[in-house]
Amino acid sequence: MNGRTLIAGIGNVFLGDDGFGVETLRALSSHALPQGVEAVDFGVRGVHLAYQLLDGYDTVVLVDATARGGAPGTLYLIEVGTGDARVAPGGAALDGHDMSPDTVLALLDTLCAGTGTAAPRRVLVLGCEPACVEEGIGLSRPVADAVPEAVRMLLDLLRQEEAPGAGVDDPNRRELRRTP
Repeated sequence: MNGRTLIAGIGNVFLGDDGFGVETLRALSSHALPQGVEAVDFGVRGVHLAYQLLDGYDTVVLVDATARGGAPGTLYLIEVGTGDARVAPGGAALDGHDMSPDTVLALLDTLCAGTGTAAPRRVLVLGCEPACVEEGIGLSRPVADAVPEAVRMLLDLLRQEEAPGAGVDDPNRRELRRTP
């Protein structure tokens, strides 16, 4: 592993498929992770994620529901900064009740500059196309079925990071899509 890695589960378990990141981190917790890798369920605590990033990570993987127009349960591995992900324009306002991943990423440069901490070298999003993000507890069937594959993708990504010259760094591979 090149430096420290943070895998951050994000989402609201009270909004159906928005709980994908939380459920994926729960499933990931039964696996041994390489040294230097932390897996943390942040849920809706975006402020905590923003400040956790100040601990100095080389790679950050955000695991979250990600609506990109695919079939429900489709998994996406997106490298932020390649044009595939959008960060909120105009910077970010600090609102402890509304810290989406976009807001956290927009705020990250400001926070790092103020503390002298380097921003992560790589930020990836492992997203799942939601079927329903309305009030309710529990994932829809296609999103629940995607959780074990998301765990496999995370473990594969960690193995690729350990092997020199492998994986997502391939310039021809900016987004990986896996459909259910």
